Amino acid sequence: MNAVTETVAAEPVSGVEIFVPLAKLKKSPRNARKVPHGEAAIEALAASIQHKGLIQNLVVEPETKEDGTPTGNYLVTAGEGRRLAMLLRVKRKQIKKSDPVRCWLDTANDPSEISLDENVTRTPMHPADQFERFQELSENKGWGAEEIGARFGVSASVVKQRLRLGAVSPKLLQVYREDGLTLDQLMAFAITEDHDRQEQVFEGLHHNREPWIIRRDMTAANVPADDRRAVFVGADAYVEAGGNIIRDLFSEDRGGFFENAGLLDMLTAEKLRDIAGEVQAEGWKWTEAHIDYPHAHGMRRFYSQSVPLSDEDEARLEALSAEYDALAEGYSSYDEMPEDTAAKLEAVSDEIDTLSAKRSAYDANVIAHGGAFIVLHHDGSVRVERGFVRLEDEALADPQPKPEAGDDATAPEIGEDGKPEDGDEDVQDADEDEEPGKPISDSLTRDLSAHRTLALRVALAEQPDTALIALTHTLTAQLFYSYAEAGCLEVRPTVTPLGSHADGIEDTPLAARASEQHEAWAERMPRDVADLWGFIVGLTDEKRTALLAHCAARTVNALRLPWDRKPRSLQTADRLAGALALDVAKDWTPTVDSYLGRVTKAHIVEAVTEGVSEDAARRIADMKKPDMAQAAEQLLSGTGWLPAVLRTPEPAGTDLARVEPEDADSVEQPPEVEDSEASFAVAAE
Repeated sequence: MNAVTETVAAEPVSGVEIFVPLAKLKKSPRNARKVPHGEAAIEALAASIQHKGLIQNLVVEPETKEDGTPTGNYLVTAGEGRRLAMLLRVKRKQIKKSDPVRCWLDTANDPSEISLDENVTRTPMHPADQFERFQELSENKGWGAEEIGARFGVSASVVKQRLRLGAVSPKLLQVYREDGLTLDQLMAFAITEDHDRQEQVFEGLHHNREPWIIRRDMTAANVPADDRRAVFVGADAYVEAGGNIIRDLFSEDRGGFFENAGLLDMLTAEKLRDIAGEVQAEGWKWTEAHIDYPHAHGMRRFYSQSVPLSDEDEARLEALSAEYDALAEGYSSYDEMPEDTAAKLEAVSDEIDTLSAKRSAYDANVIAHGGAFIVLHHDGSVRVERGFVRLEDEALADPQPKPEAGDDATAPEIGEDGKPEDGDEDVQDADEDEEPGKPISDSLTRDLSAHRTLALRVALAEQPDTALIALTHTLTAQLFYSYAEAGCLEVRPTVTPLGSHADGIEDTPLAARASEQHEAWAERMPRDVADLWGFIVGLTDEKRTALLAHCAARTVNALRLPWDRKPRSLQTADRLAGALALDVAKDWTPTVDSYLGRVTKAHIVEAVTEGVSEDAARRIADMKKPDMAQAAEQLLSGTGWLPAVLRTPEPAGTDLARVEPEDADSVEQPPEVEDSEASFAVAAE
């Protein structure tokens, strides 16, 4: 067939291959495609033409004036996308507008029909075939993602996705071709290139084949990159040690999955032991490294004490603080600062922290005979817990005088009547002589102290401010010093450990907050409990109230135990939650482990109905229990739904925490008290 290079108007001869300068090609008004090609499609065509030339001719017809005279230009009946792609290449100075373009001249057929036929009468390649061809180009020609992307006008990340899909088990690709899997499901299998694992998971799937379930099963034995161990060790150190990280190219994987959990645990333990060695170099007798905090250690803990800074350090700290403020002025974050300013500010901040750390220190005896635990925090940071002393070293670490054993051993037992149970209380009086300066008898001492105790009770009740100090002192002495005898109020705080009631609760962010609050107070306490009263008196009213609140908070017990029925206590706990406007949803979410996997299917459906919708609950109602629990976890995420046990009840009436104070005589007694008094009156009659 003849090919002609057209520089002038061609005769209307149909069925001829001609070469027309690009500048003389125009869009046909009879092109059937009204929605224009997207930018990505034009980019891909331009890349293809650049690397492989024009594979398919453009179909054209001569442009004519109203009287039928040719204008010298040609209308593109089929191939408008290719024309636009070549114009893009002109814009990029890869070709010139005068360059010839191979075209097929067709004046015999209806241009609109030709345009429609080109876009309709064709079968797109199945995606699986495309994935495999990309994989072949990579394996057979050695092309990387960048090279393949350049030749097909797509990004390297898209090429990597197609290569990963092309590397899926041929068995699963065939299932995908036969519509047995969706593209989303196939992408979930592509999270790893292990064909055996892919086929194993596929065989284990039930009717529920959600992509997230496939991903979960594919990575069941792996550790997500946001796990605290992975964050602590770091991806680089793990890979350097021979570990492999699985990447999900089709969803946000937050850094992938660490394939070798055993290697990760070993690296975590080794790094913790290295840090433990650094801490022991501070002078501690011992240190222990643990991934999880050893809650059952049973040791007494001593805290650091306040230490005044030297005049030189105080002056330096003041100068650094002024410098920090000057550098930070006008900026809200490090990102907004010039690099040199940010670096200088960070250095100043580090020096401030170093000097501030000198404000507290452990007693030399505690360091010499005590130790520290080095554990992994919930967020992957290192948690160093210092000041623990083993039982055999307590006497050496704590120089405070202790009561002699004989003091308690010879104390007489007191009976219900407040008198000694063994012998006549006046025997000692009869044996006493009348020497000047002789101590008074024990019986008289007891007598007089009873009168003083009664006077203290009355006086304390009349002075609420002092009562607040005394109560705070008594609770603090026992919660921070373990000295029940240090206070004169017979109030005994009980702190119930929660670890035996909920696995892992003591390693949660909320537990870390509670621990940090306690340690912040502990570091401010005087070393000797004898100085505690003066410490509490010296606090501002606000700080003293905060300390009392902390001590009271440590004793809260709202546990619901089958063997310990306490409806009135739980009712009070509900009222306390209401007064605090407690919202447990800020720190707890329903997961398979925390709730959904431990209740019946009916409970799961109820939860989804309440937290999401009835339609969502119906969609999962026929699933098997494990699949239902997993699906419910996804549905309830971020909804704030809570089971009834965790909800804060709506107040039935007036909020008791906000009742205005009034005369005690005007407060009505609860109905149950009135009823009981009425019953007593009837019985007396």
